[in-house]
Amino acid sequence: MHKLDRFYIDGAWVEPAPGGTTYEIVNPATEAAIGTLAMGTTDDVDRAVRAARAAFPAWSATPRETRVALLTRVIERYEARIDAFGDAIHEEIGAPLWLARTQHAPLGPMLLKSAVAALEQTAFSEQVGNTEVVREPIGVAALITPWNWPAAMVAAKVGYALAAGCTAVLKPSEISPLDAQLFAELLHEADVPPGVFNMIYGEGPVVGAALARHPDVDAISITGSTRAGSQVAADAAPTLKRVMQELGGKSPNLILDDADLDTAVAQGVMGVMINSGQTCIAPTRMLVPRALHARAVEIAQATVAQMKVGDPTQADVQVGPVASRAQFDKVQRMIRMGMEEGAQVVAGGPGRPEGLTRGYFVRPTVFANVSNASRIAREEIFGPVLTILPYDSEEEAIAIANDTEYGLAAYVWSGDAARARRVAGQLRAGTVGVNGANADPGAPFGGYKRSGNGRELGVHGLAEYLEFKSIAR
Repeated sequence: MHKLDRFYIDGAWVEPAPGGTTYEIVNPATEAAIGTLAMGTTDDVDRAVRAARAAFPAWSATPRETRVALLTRVIERYEARIDAFGDAIHEEIGAPLWLARTQHAPLGPMLLKSAVAALEQTAFSEQVGNTEVVREPIGVAALITPWNWPAAMVAAKVGYALAAGCTAVLKPSEISPLDAQLFAELLHEADVPPGVFNMIYGEGPVVGAALARHPDVDAISITGSTRAGSQVAADAAPTLKRVMQELGGKSPNLILDDADLDTAVAQGVMGVMINSGQTCIAPTRMLVPRALHARAVEIAQATVAQMKVGDPTQADVQVGPVASRAQFDKVQRMIRMGMEEGAQVVAGGPGRPEGLTRGYFVRPTVFANVSNASRIAREEIFGPVLTILPYDSEEEAIAIANDTEYGLAAYVWSGDAARARRVAGQLRAGTVGVNGANADPGAPFGGYKRSGNGRELGVHGLAEYLEFKSIAR
């Protein structure tokens, strides 16, 4: 049993302030309790922020080389313990062990390396006429991370904040605290100066809200639901702190009539089902020409039929459970809603997969002939659920793709590279993947509309933690 009863504040593991509660850590594959987690209070937030504020003057004045050296030490230690990170993610969110070790865990050092590269590429001073324009760290950064790709988001936010010269207070998700604990241990082992990095656990309405409202927090970055991001922005508004949000998505996957249909549909299905559908950029709205709809359904059915759902310790399992009881209940409600709306279930459906009576397992589900006006096409489900929407023309497909309150990611498939690029340019999304391509980790990541504001990663992501100062002389 894990017992996470200490916070990392001012360079030491400390007991929580009196008055906090505990949270039961649950393995979603077995529904068994695997540990307890201390939950912070506003007093813990005050302690962590005070430590970060006190450490900011010295850390913000460090040369670039000092920050590169610290992050490099963290990367080396991370890579030495990569399997431990994979095992933690597998246990806390139920990701298949192979997925946790080969995709989840390696994203941490990869994104830390991108932070180092961005730091090395950023010009902190430039001359504009008689004015020197300098970039300076904004101050204390509060970082709120999600449970779906936990290690990646912790590494990205902490790595970029520290690279910029900010000090940080991290609040990881209470659902996925194990990998965050490992990350804090790495920073301590890498000799992070006291107060530069701090970590407290807690609920969003308590710890997250206190961080957002705190007058000594200069910037806050959250990855989470649109509802959570909106609340953080509201809490942060009175102090006018900078708010960066990477929020929900309902990403269109626009398959044009000249695309390799077998590849596009199969990869689209896998893109939704991987990580049990719990990926903010998952291509959950598949748009196909009406004349090819029936064939696309057949390919989707065949792809799902080959997927094994079950015990995430087994090497041949592609889909594990969703991360929590609340998430399981939500996905089941949305599947039933889709059926009530009249969408055609061509794979999966409500309930657990056959043979599984325990664990938060969801049947990989595909809906066909879906209207973009339906709730399953408009709301983020965050589970292994794909909607297939037919269209009659390229113009209509683009209109359907953009007819959403979200704008995090989009995808285009075409046999004509120039056509794909032209269509990609018309999609209102922060990232567009063409024919299965993934964005470089040094490229900016973030969304349009209700998918948030600001960017993470690369020199653009580093700039979110910097202020501009003009010195005329």
